[in-house]
Amino acid sequence: MTDPAGIPEADRAAGAPHPRETATLFGQDAAETRFLETLSGGRLPHGWMISGPRGVGKATLAWRIARRLLAGGGAAELQVEPTDPVFQNVAALASPQVFLCRRRWDDKTKRLRTTIGVDEVRALKTFFQMSATDGGWRVAIVDAADELTVPAANALLKILEEPPERAVLLLVCHQPSRLLPTIRSRCRVLRCAPLEPADLIAALEAAGADHAAVPPATLAALADGSAGAALRLIAQDGVALYASILEAIGRAPPVDRRRALDLANACAGRGAENRFDLTLDLIRLALGRLALSGAGGGVTPITAGETGMMARLAATPAQARVWAECVATLDARATHARAVNLDPAQVILDTFLHIDAAAADALRRAA
Repeated sequence: MTDPAGIPEADRAAGAPHPRETATLFGQDAAETRFLETLSGGRLPHGWMISGPRGVGKATLAWRIARRLLAGGGAAELQVEPTDPVFQNVAALASPQVFLCRRRWDDKTKRLRTTIGVDEVRALKTFFQMSATDGGWRVAIVDAADELTVPAANALLKILEEPPERAVLLLVCHQPSRLLPTIRSRCRVLRCAPLEPADLIAALEAAGADHAAVPPATLAALADGSAGAALRLIAQDGVALYASILEAIGRAPPVDRRRALDLANACAGRGAENRFDLTLDLIRLALGRLALSGAGGGVTPITAGETGMMARLAATPAQARVWAECVATLDARATHARAVNLDPAQVILDTFLHIDAAAADALRRAA
């Protein structure tokens, strides 16, 4: 299956090769070994849930598995060389034995849809009903399964309940708790872990990313072991954005209203969607680091400003609870804001007002 030229792909990170075009996977040897051991056993489960944080290589692993099954051979490794016709056909979405189920482009709104609908899963079912031309494997990849609507999830469950022969369904999943328990129970789990700093840098270099301007320790801390997050930070000058967020909340209460307003205005208007998403994510990261610091998590501050903020607002378990609760509240608000298309600038301002109140609470608990 192919998308029209110029249409963005829901499962491609900006500034990086698509996972189906990526030859090497870093830092996920344990997950690869587990699959290969199962493959060598001769009884391969039909359903697999590849879980873990965003950007750590889950989709890359799914495509490596798909290529290995199509290429045949032994179960010694998943690697299929880029010169192999199987690799090239899969990379071009030209293999009739592979189906990709993902969010589609909406011609009416001129945007990618926010969910995977039941029509996409019905197309997947039709794909599985066809026989492979050579009697080999048929592989479907759902990226990401978290994005299935309820009707789509129920339709997928029916496929898992009555799977066809020599068919494998690979579910890329960021948040397994969002899947139906009955879907999870019918899948073998492959867990992908956050990348160690060395693997993170190797993944960035393999993707052709220029990370020289960002200290590796800073990039690793902000990306939290995710190559996808690191690529986004590099592309959108996320390190400078994080510094601005720390300056806005560093002396709270009160927050720096002028800086908060500047951050909010940068998220307004058409074309600022990525900036809005990154700003919310980095605010969440800053508050999460406060919670972890107060709970004794051994967080290494990135800047001197963060050091002072942690000492003042996150020195005790009681303060840590304030920030943990704040993160949960802001996560819920962000989800609601995206669902009903609230004004991004107002969402950011409201977020800083909530942080201001949380900072005052944290100081009271330290008294």
